[in-house]
Amino acid sequence: MNVLVLNCGSSSLKFQIIQTDLEAIKNDQDKVLARGVIERIGSQAIITLRAVGQPALKTAEPIRDHKAALNYIINWITDPNTKIEGIKELSDIHAIGHRVVHGAEQLVKSVLIDDNVIDQIEDCIPLAPLHNPPNLKGIYAARDAFPGLPQVAVFDTGFHSTMPEQNYLYAIPYQLYRRFKIRKYGFHGTSHRYIAYRYRKIKGIERDKVNIITLHLGNGCSACAIKGGFSLDTSMGMTPLEGLVMGTRSGDIDPAIVEFLIHNEGATVEEVFNVLNKRSGLLGISGLTNDMRDLLEEEREHQDRRARLAIDIFCNRVKKYIGAYIAEMNGVDSICFTGGIGENSPEIRARCLSNLDFFGIKLDEELNQKAVGIKEMKISAEDSRIEVYVIATNEELLIARDTVRVVLNVPRIW
Repeated sequence: MNVLVLNCGSSSLKFQIIQTDLEAIKNDQDKVLARGVIERIGSQAIITLRAVGQPALKTAEPIRDHKAALNYIINWITDPNTKIEGIKELSDIHAIGHRVVHGAEQLVKSVLIDDNVIDQIEDCIPLAPLHNPPNLKGIYAARDAFPGLPQVAVFDTGFHSTMPEQNYLYAIPYQLYRRFKIRKYGFHGTSHRYIAYRYRKIKGIERDKVNIITLHLGNGCSACAIKGGFSLDTSMGMTPLEGLVMGTRSGDIDPAIVEFLIHNEGATVEEVFNVLNKRSGLLGISGLTNDMRDLLEEEREHQDRRARLAIDIFCNRVKKYIGAYIAEMNGVDSICFTGGIGENSPEIRARCLSNLDFFGIKLDEELNQKAVGIKEMKISAEDSRIEVYVIATNEELLIARDTVRVVLNVPRIW
């Protein structure tokens, strides 16, 4: 089955075409046939498209909206010069899988999209006003372009639906939860779920033996405590703003800061949250950039104090969550790094795990340095009480696999 995986952001459309079926899933033999991204939709868009084994197409053209972006991709897919293995016409696409950020409490599993599901995704817009609308634009555009083709929604929040009440409720009046569903939902669930699956395969264990902490560190960051293979707790909350320090997001703060800034800066609520979401985190502390690679270079080459401070705050917050989750889970077997920073920065991994001797965590420095741009690798020392792994995430693959299972009505086993 050839699955078109779509991930629509506010001004972007990422896609992959993945060839997979139940046998390929069982044997980890799924194949990526093509991938690409259209950025800056609504203006002069930057387009990067690549069929496996072929030169990449890189260009810039005006793209009006997500529908026009998808049509551009469709024209590229069906162009005889593109030469995607097994794809000659649109009928060679057999299903579409969509990343949808928020499913709230009603959409906790991947599901075949129909009008009722669309209505429920729309109902979640107040909880994810920046994310669900563009996700829906992708669904509408795909419905128009592929009438009658089965389409599946895979939810970022779904994996965290197993959190117990004491972990997802906030200590605010309970009626606010009942009226407005104010609670922790968590995000990056597709990534955390994939890492838990890969860890189980690496170790050759059953799902109920997976007791790990997963750290998705990139421009967006989150931690997840996975006990018995299920999400017990996670750092992101009702929105992706809570938790770890991120590229431009503050993570955990005293909520009274919002009122303080409104009164003392004369700012509106919207302006304050713009600061917390887009001008804080690594960017806000350093005053330079939200890119960890650049900050490490500034620290190393120029001894920039604020670059070092931003990195230290970032790593210290990760360390706090590791300690909290080890306590909450009464011990863990492994800590798994993923995401752009987690997969590619030995220095950040080492700094996040420094001074955790009490837990018996020891990195193998040589292995840690080697684990850059790899798929999966153990980087802890042999005598480390808690193992440490780097595992590359693959959310698109998981979406494609879920799409196959939903379309074939096969129960998900992980």
